[in-house]
Amino acid sequence: EPKAIGVEVVSGDETFVLEGEEIILSAGAVVSPQILMLSGVGPRDHLSSHGIETIHDAPAVGQNLADHPMVYVTWKTKPGVELDSLGPRIQLTLRYTAEGSGLENDMIVYMMAVASDRPERGGLRINPIGIQTNLCINLAKGKGEVKLNSNDYRDQPYLDYNYLAEEEDRRRFREGVKMLVGLENHPAMSSLIEERLTPLDTDLQSDKSLDSWLMKEVTTGHHISCTTKMGPKSDPNSVVDQTGKVHGIKSLRVVDASIMPECVRANINVTVMTIAERISDFIREGS
Repeated sequence: EPKAIGVEVVSGDETFVLEGEEIILSAGAVVSPQILMLSGVGPRDHLSSHGIETIHDAPAVGQNLADHPMVYVTWKTKPGVELDSLGPRIQLTLRYTAEGSGLENDMIVYMMAVASDRPERGGLRINPIGIQTNLCINLAKGKGEVKLNSNDYRDQPYLDYNYLAEEEDRRRFREGVKMLVGLENHPAMSSLIEERLTPLDTDLQSDKSLDSWLMKEVTTGHHISCTTKMGPKSDPNSVVDQTGKVHGIKSLRVVDASIMPECVRANINVTVMTIAERISDFIREGS
């Protein structure tokens, strides 16, 4: 079984090797799988296509990419409506379960007033919008992947988020967008807004037109994870065990968001810190 013994480091014009009894990779859910693949740990065919010798054939490296896909529903407020440009950016949140979904709290909405035309003071847009709702799927069915663009570490890897490939994700987004658009009929909301900016009425005419709008507008929730998934060695979709050790490679662990089996239904920062603390305990215990 191959063993990790060190890390090749480039610092300015200098290249050197740091060796250790155990190597801990914590480069995040994009770069950790990239480094593994550049080191010869990954899908054999993909590595071969970039001229990389396969040290350990691990088909799951870079697969299973999860995130919180997001779309915006926005309104322009009436001229007389005052918005606090220095107030909290996210002023109201809602967790809910999509109708017909078997996944509890699989959706989340962030509502905010976008008021400032000065980004350095916290404005989200150069031109003020008014009111914006961010609709996210917390547990998306579709999974993406991270792949190499070349065998040069300086080249950014290729990210395929694969958003909305699954009909269930499109259905939940359609339902959520329609729910948010319906808010404008409530007196508390209609008294504030002048017009809806996105989506347009033409985008809402049919499921097909709404899907088209969703495909154009969907973006990242900045919670990329699960690209070196944790699981038992018998699971072909896993890369590391419950202590972060890479299957098939001695003395190598991955400790970051990439080892999550599934993206959590929340921001991932606290989960990542908890993972690090837990694996630190495993290391101290000799696990």
